[in-house]
Amino acid sequence: MGEAAVTASHTLKNIEWMWQSNPNPWSESEPAEWSHYSDLETLIIEGAYSTKQSQAILDDYYIDFKQNLQISNIDSKQRPIKRVQRKRDDKNLRGERFMDLPVGTGRSFSGEYGWVSPFIIEVRRDLGLQRDQLPSKDPQLIPMLVEKAAQGIITEAIHIRKQREAEKLAEVLLEKKNKNMKEVWQCCAYLYTLESFLYKTINAAMRLIGDKDHEEVWRS
Repeated sequence: MGEAAVTASHTLKNIEWMWQSNPNPWSESEPAEWSHYSDLETLIIEGAYSTKQSQAILDDYYIDFKQNLQISNIDSKQRPIKRVQRKRDDKNLRGERFMDLPVGTGRSFSGEYGWVSPFIIEVRRDLGLQRDQLPSKDPQLIPMLVEKAAQGIITEAIHIRKQREAEKLAEVLLEKKNKNMKEVWQCCAYLYTLESFLYKTINAAMRLIGDKDHEEVWRS
């Protein structure tokens, strides 16, 4: 795994950023409750913190390190935050990714597409590649494919107002633009494991692949 991914992995194992999530965080009588930021939010916050920036900008909030506050970008509501150094237990963090993986009933890998994944065929058509043009055979394709993937992540994120998260994902991925295919795949797998919008978007699209009723969705 590359330097950016290794640094990110180390951060997520050793650093937690949390926000006070009970209904009234300023109440003296109400018990304090703390919630974790997502993996991507943690990387963004820690990146800004470790480089001595005064703020970290997220999609829905910004973090004021001087005051230790999360401040809404919409209504300026504030909540306390804290940084915790400890080894994190990941075993229960991502169960939801395995809880909602229905398979489209209209899926077929025969007929128009033969026995090759329709997704692979449509990507190849979209990029104007020949059947035998593969990054494993032609490493010169790798930078173009990585750039396209990074652009796609950012494009998808705009629709769901997760542009800051997408920019961080793209940053980590683009570090691999001039690496070999194995390193690119490892980075892609790592990005998928992060708690973010990405795995949810991928799961939603992949379960529709080959389904004629949702062709416009997975082809886009």
